Amino acid sequence: MDITIRQAVPDEYELIGEITAQAYLQDGLLDFGESDEYLVELKDVAKRAAADVLVAVADGHVLGGVTFVPSGGPMADIAGPGEAEIRMLAVAQEARGRGAGEALVRTCTARARATDGCTRIVLSTQRTMHTAHRIYERLGFVRTPERDWNPVPHLDDITLLTYQLTL
Repeated sequence: MDITIRQAVPDEYELIGEITAQAYLQDGLLDFGESDEYLVELKDVAKRAAADVLVAVADGHVLGGVTFVPSGGPMADIAGPGEAEIRMLAVAQEARGRGAGEALVRTCTARARATDGCTRIVLSTQRTMHTAHRIYERLGFVRTPERDWNPVPHLDDITLLTYQLTL
């Protein structure tokens, strides 16, 4: 299957938001299901477009998407000076295992390398996302446990793992 990675267009935002929300819900990554506040953020692709929303497309179908935050860009969670960030990577359940997630990460890495002054690319991930961890590690990302963090401080059991790739 030929996968193309390109900039998302506004007509795709709703679909990308739904793919992202469903991926997080199906993988058990949201503690409160449909009422989770983060679900609203996942679905708000227009807001994420302030950064750089990319889609993986094959045969005219959107397979997944990712938010790439350029160095110093909006929407960063953990990126510091000289760091780009990968956020909200998601692939539709029926499209998994076909290389879309890896293609999205590779494109983000290439964009970070092409950004003046960018020396690293960073990301956060949940403990249970083992398939994603394997992709990151295969592409040269390394764990940075000193940067692990909790996005919901009043819930002690949510700690996001962090990875980085030095460019």
